[in-house]
Amino acid sequence: MQKASITILCMFLSGIFNYSEVQAQEPSKKIIGYIVGNNVDDKFEEIAAEKVTHINYAFANIKEGKIIEGDPKDTRRLKKINSLKEKNPDLKVLISVGGWSWSGGFSEAVATKTAREEFANSGIAFLKKHNIDGIDLDWEYPGQPGAGNPHSPEDKQNFTSILKLFRKKLDSLGKLDEANYLLSIATAANQNYLDHVELNKIHPFLDFINIMSYDYQGGWNDSTSHHTNLYVSETDPDTYKQSTKTAVEEHLATGTPREKIIIGVAFYGRGWHKTEDENFGLHQKSYGNSFSINYREIKDSLKSAEYIRYWDETAKAPFLWNKITRTFITYDDVASIKEKAEFIEENKLGGAMFWQYHGDDGELLSTLYEELRKQ
Repeated sequence: MQKASITILCMFLSGIFNYSEVQAQEPSKKIIGYIVGNNVDDKFEEIAAEKVTHINYAFANIKEGKIIEGDPKDTRRLKKINSLKEKNPDLKVLISVGGWSWSGGFSEAVATKTAREEFANSGIAFLKKHNIDGIDLDWEYPGQPGAGNPHSPEDKQNFTSILKLFRKKLDSLGKLDEANYLLSIATAANQNYLDHVELNKIHPFLDFINIMSYDYQGGWNDSTSHHTNLYVSETDPDTYKQSTKTAVEEHLATGTPREKIIIGVAFYGRGWHKTEDENFGLHQKSYGNSFSINYREIKDSLKSAEYIRYWDETAKAPFLWNKITRTFITYDDVASIKEKAEFIEENKLGGAMFWQYHGDDGELLSTLYEELRKQ
C-alpha cells in the first residue's frame, strides 16, 4: 500500500514538472498581432500561430449604425483565422472595428441610447456569426476628425456608454456560453487623445488597451524624426516630445492598471526623400516625397551599401540613411524590440501588439516572442 502511494505521488509530481516545463515555454505577456484581411488570401501559411496570444482581424466596417464585414470574403477569412486554434488552442481571435479608414460611422452609431443598443447588438451578432472571442473598437478618434470623420463633443461620454454596454452584453453572452469574451480598444499615443476620452471610467470595462505607439512622425510632417521610439531622442527639437514611454506614463496617469496596457510595435517604417544632409538625416527638414515601407523591404534596403543603419542611443531607436538620395527611414528592428520587451517587463505592462503581421518576414515576431517568453 505504501509502495503504491509513493508510485502515484511520483507520477503526480512528474506530471507537475512536465506541465511546468510546457508552461515555461509559453509567453507570459500578451502578443497581439493585427492581420489585414487580404493577406489571409495569399499569405495565410506564413502565420506562426504559436507565437501570438491574440489576433486582431482588421477591419470590420460600420454601415447604418451596424458593425458589418468590411469585405465579402471576411466570412471565409475569419474561418481560416479560427482554424489556427488547431496549432494554438489558447489563441484568441478578435474583430477590430473601424481603423483609420472606417471610423466615420462611430459618432452617429453611439450618439443615442437607441443607436448604441443597435450598434452593440450588431457587434454581438458579428461575434456569434464568426465564432470569435472578442471585439476591439479602433475608433480614430472620439471627438476628433481623424480622416475627416463626423465627430462631436458628446463622443467622449458616448464612447464610455458604448463600452459599458458592450461589456454588459459580452458578459451576459459569456454566462450562457461559459466563455470569457474580450473587449479592447486601440488608443492614440498622445495626451490629446486622452483628453477626448474618459479612460479613467472605461478601463474597468476593458480586458486590455492597445496603445498605437507608432506614427509619431510621418509624411504629414516636413521634417524627419523617429516614428516609434521608446524614449525621447536627445536631439529632438520639438516642444512636445513623443515617445512610447511618454504615452505609457500618460495612460497610467488616468488610473489604468499597468497589466492592461499593451504597447505597439511597428513592423513597418516611415521615410522621407531629399532630406537635409545633417545628423545623418535625423531631425532634419525634408523636401521630397514621404513613404511607408514594410520591414521586409527595409531588410532589402540594408543589403545595399547605399543605406547605413544608425542607432539613437537615447531614443533606443534605429534609422537608415542614404547619403546619395538623402533618404531617411525610421523603423523598429531586432534591437529596438528587445529594448521594448525589457521596458514591458520593467514596467509590469501587459505585453505588446504590432501592426501588421505580414509587414515582417518572421524576424521581428520571433524576437518579440523570444524576449517576452523570458519574462
